[in-house]
Amino acid sequence: MGRVIGYCRVSTEDQNLDMQEQAIQKYADEKGLELILYVEKISSRKVERQELEHAIKAATNGDLFVVYKLDRLARSTKELFKLTGDLNEKGVEFVSINDAFDTTTPTGKAMFGMLAVFAEFERDIIQQRTKAGLEAAKKRGRIGGRPAIDEKTKKRVRALFESGESASDIAKEYGIGRATVYKILKD
Repeated sequence: MGRVIGYCRVSTEDQNLDMQEQAIQKYADEKGLELILYVEKISSRKVERQELEHAIKAATNGDLFVVYKLDRLARSTKELFKLTGDLNEKGVEFVSINDAFDTTTPTGKAMFGMLAVFAEFERDIIQQRTKAGLEAAKKRGRIGGRPAIDEKTKKRVRALFESGESASDIAKEYGIGRATVYKILKD
């Protein structure tokens, strides 16, 4: 067996990591394995959780990736399945102490399979809700996407650009993207 790669996270600076750190340390001690601990004080809503990325990168074949609770690792079943799937591909087992989720056991492997089913279910539900929402909006006469830019506005954009205004300034003035300004000029 390799090492324990521990990951602890709290959402704000004033929250305390002690309970998570102690639980993971105790787990590593009980297994008689070296602990490498990564800690982070950042909301899970942040896409870039650097310490999580470092922890996953550090995990190698034979290691155990350990968290105190599943919600410390992921916001959704889909995200959890992706992260644990990435670890599995590297030959790294996954353990969530508080949730009794342990892929080193047959029960844990079965739970991982069910996690895959729930991740797919979650994806399907989101797709159905999105489709239903778009259909309801369509029935109310709403069409998705940004509103089309009328010819009068396009002429003004071209005239401003030809008179020396920058694409950035024109974009700000009309509330459109710079790429849209260039697209108008190209047409």
